[in-house]
Amino acid sequence: MQIYKKMANRQFFISLPPEIMRLSPRRSNDQRVLMKVKLILTGKTDSSYLKQGIGEYENRVKHYVPYECTVIPALKSPAGLSVQEIQGREAVQILKNITSADYLVLLDEKGKELGSVEFSSFLNQRFTSGIKSLVFLVGGPYGVSGEIRKRANYILSLSRMTFSHQMVRLFFIEQFYRALTILNNESYHH
Repeated sequence: MQIYKKMANRQFFISLPPEIMRLSPRRSNDQRVLMKVKLILTGKTDSSYLKQGIGEYENRVKHYVPYECTVIPALKSPAGLSVQEIQGREAVQILKNITSADYLVLLDEKGKELGSVEFSSFLNQRFTSGIKSLVFLVGGPYGVSGEIRKRANYILSLSRMTFSHQMVRLFFIEQFYRALTILNNESYHH
């Protein structure tokens, strides 16, 4: 199936496999909508080169799916707080940004590792499952609380290596874009 899009005075078609499309009950003429995808980050991205890279891939992703990024402000004056207290305060803010209907994927070094093709298959399964919102979460530098771990529907690791929570943002959004191009049989992934 091809969808016609017009953005910034450019016109183009994108091809999406029918299995990742879902009928919207409120639209007529068999118009289809995709589930929403959200990335939640704890703390702002500091480095300009990371911001530039993340912005580039976020713009690419938006050509395929409805996407948004939510940044939860870093705690002010965390000095003197234990790791558990920091995680607990961040958990309160994270939980305000997700609903019980959201499918939550926690990005964590202790999660399950998937290759790029496996990740695209994982996404395809979520796209066809009928869920309305797929949420990915990158915690702060101290990780996330046990409460958030329990709430997560899936825990995904990008690598057994440890990356800064700042770098993971860029690595993840690039892999998400790569998975979308794999699903569309595009040449980005060789």
